[in-house]
Amino acid sequence: MSSSLLAAAAGLGLGLSLIVAIGAQNAFVLRQGLRAEHVAAVVAVCLLSDVALITAGVGGAGALVARAPGVVTVVCFAGAAFLLVYGLLAARRVLRPAALLPDAGGARAGLAVTVSTALALTWLNPHVYLDTVVLLGSLASTYEERRWWFGAGAVLGSAIWFVGLGYGARLLRPVFARPSAWRVLDGVIAVVMLALAASLAVRGATGG
Repeated sequence: MSSSLLAAAAGLGLGLSLIVAIGAQNAFVLRQGLRAEHVAAVVAVCLLSDVALITAGVGGAGALVARAPGVVTVVCFAGAAFLLVYGLLAARRVLRPAALLPDAGGARAGLAVTVSTALALTWLNPHVYLDTVVLLGSLASTYEERRWWFGAGAVLGSAIWFVGLGYGARLLRPVFARPSAWRVLDGVIAVVMLALAASLAVRGATGG
């Protein structure tokens, strides 16, 4: 295998390791996939955001973010506030699981609201900058002239994950035909969101 392909494979592995974990963004993509609601738009927002962030990191923006703790602090508090609200809404849905069933008569979220939520869950999360931009960008720099191959591998990892999560979620729809399954899912989402909000608040208070 050529050194360029090895760099791309390393980027693919790191990219997947950074995003294949339950979190605010992944939980939202999974929920939209289960509801078969604006899946293409959500996947596109998440993927294009990752492309922009990975490109910035490989291009050297990671060093700038690392030297701007004030910016990270502001993003931490903004992200904590957003995740707190989203977590409380998920907790509220635990009490009304039937409204989430794909075939239920509950109102579906509009495209603008869905896209805005996906953007907020992505760009108001400081971990995105610290992991994708700073960490991935720093490792990409070690590949010198092949760093863009590394970045291409990371982008491929994001594409595989978000497309698979968004469209593969439909395979779980028989399980989520029961209100109790939605209750468990939203309970997990609420706990994850509130825990992330708390961790971001602490990070913002301590200066990152």
